[in-house]
Amino acid sequence: MTKSRPKIFGIAGWKNSGKTGLAVRLVAEFTQRGYRISTIKHAHHDFDIDKVGADSFRHREAGAHEVTIVSGTRYAIMHELRGTPEPSFEEILARLAPCDLVLIEGYKREPIPKIEARRLEAAKREPLAPQDPHIVAIAADHAVEDAGPLTVFDLNDTLAIADFIAAKVGLGKPTNRKAAGFPAAPAIKL
Repeated sequence: MTKSRPKIFGIAGWKNSGKTGLAVRLVAEFTQRGYRISTIKHAHHDFDIDKVGADSFRHREAGAHEVTIVSGTRYAIMHELRGTPEPSFEEILARLAPCDLVLIEGYKREPIPKIEARRLEAAKREPLAPQDPHIVAIAADHAVEDAGPLTVFDLNDTLAIADFIAAKVGLGKPTNRKAAGFPAAPAIKL
């Protein structure tokens, strides 16, 4: 049995363009609607989610290829690349558990439908849409003159953007959370 590719939608933009804020609001909105959402965030810099001195950190430091840490509320798998190439987008996608929608932050060069986030405060403001045929909408905190045929949203209009994404990817009814063993969607205070 092969795992089918999940529904995917991306959020692209330059640093400080509002990608993370939009992603967080969309996760909260879709979760409140009853959908199971996963996210993938690409980092252009080194990162570590572990704590220096923790047992899991010590396992990695000793040379473990993968370290899995599990508790009653979550688990995390830390995979050390140790000189091997960064896994492809498709390889990362294949590791995710089944869900209704995967929101992607970053990976602006991937051929997936995405919305371009734009903020006047961003250091770099060169539009991505003219060079990326996969950008299907723009979310901005200012008037956009170069949108062409693309739909333009206010960057903070989360409901309209969520509705657009749901229609664009063909998001059906939410997963039956109870049958899947998940509690009711948490109330998120933003």
